[in-house]
Amino acid sequence: MKHSTRLTRSRVIGGIGALAATAIVLTGCSSGGSSDSTDSAADGDLTPVSLQLQWFSQAQFAGYYAALDQGYYEDEGLDVTILEGATDIVPIDVLTGGDADFAISWVPKVLGSIEQGAAVTDIAQIFERSGTTQISMKDKNITSAADLSGKTVGSWGYGNEWELFAGMNKADVKLDDISLVAQAFDMNGFLAGDIDAAQAMTYNEYAQVLETKNPATGKLFTPDELNVIDWNDEGTAMLQDAVWADSDRLADDADYADTAVKFIKASIKGWAYARDNAEDAAKIVTASGSQLGESHQLWMTNEVNKLIWPSTSGVGTINQDQWDQTVKIAMDTPNETGATVISEEPPATAFSNEYVEKALAELKDEGVDVMGEGYTPIDVTLKEGGE
Repeated sequence: MKHSTRLTRSRVIGGIGALAATAIVLTGCSSGGSSDSTDSAADGDLTPVSLQLQWFSQAQFAGYYAALDQGYYEDEGLDVTILEGATDIVPIDVLTGGDADFAISWVPKVLGSIEQGAAVTDIAQIFERSGTTQISMKDKNITSAADLSGKTVGSWGYGNEWELFAGMNKADVKLDDISLVAQAFDMNGFLAGDIDAAQAMTYNEYAQVLETKNPATGKLFTPDELNVIDWNDEGTAMLQDAVWADSDRLADDADYADTAVKFIKASIKGWAYARDNAEDAAKIVTASGSQLGESHQLWMTNEVNKLIWPSTSGVGTINQDQWDQTVKIAMDTPNETGATVISEEPPATAFSNEYVEKALAELKDEGVDVMGEGYTPIDVTLKEGGE
């Protein structure tokens, strides 16, 4: 079902105290044929559902915006509101505070919250691969974690550092062997030459560099001018974007558990749409109010698709080996203060494939490709500044 998009904004203030999360509400309006879905919405027959994002509106979340725009949530009887994240919003706190029904967050970040008492469950592991890298200019000769020794290494911190530290540990590079610097959430320090190896997401900061002119050539930087350490290749990747739900509500509220299945189903359908229609998905995100340029959004959609497709076991499935690797790194890898993410194994309720398996079964019956075995990325040409 194809729906036209109407964009509205509202403010949501609740358990996040004085902080306000911007709610991006894409209301599906039938562009033709039956108007049952919009009539149902008007009659209040749709179940209200709110989703807290980990960051601002961008194509990292293209599947959810696509599901909203294409009416997939409405098709499942859901009236979904997407809440943007921000630097000072912790998605799991919003979820456990009762101000969102579901939240998107990285697994290692949530494991620490679970150990501190948060009752939440990973019900759909959307990103199967990590998008975190460490990038450097070619002349620095940094091609692996072992080459970081003696270099100035940037880290965002805030729970983004664990793959870097795990990679260094595996390569027997000690913190005393590098000069660790706090990296801002941009690439200015790297481009200025103050950081030899900088953290960069494949779908964001890496593109920021490629959208910048090299002062030596007067042209945009190209991939062959950079080296990239990929933590998937180094063997220290950790699970990232997952859908989190309230564990107690899953156990005690059958309607919430049923809603979880419907939400996962529609979301995966949205991600399949983003896979098969990357250009359109990027435009949908841009229309949601994202401040990023069109070429950057398309690059991000394409790179995020690579983290999802092809899927090993069906999109959203939590693979035990990947979960175990994430937990092991979270338990065994100390940061610069000597702290680890967690001190013991998380409880069994930390993840469950029960809900995603039901959603996948329904999607397969409907003919939706949930594996993406034939997925091929598109070619994206970045423009200066990501415009």
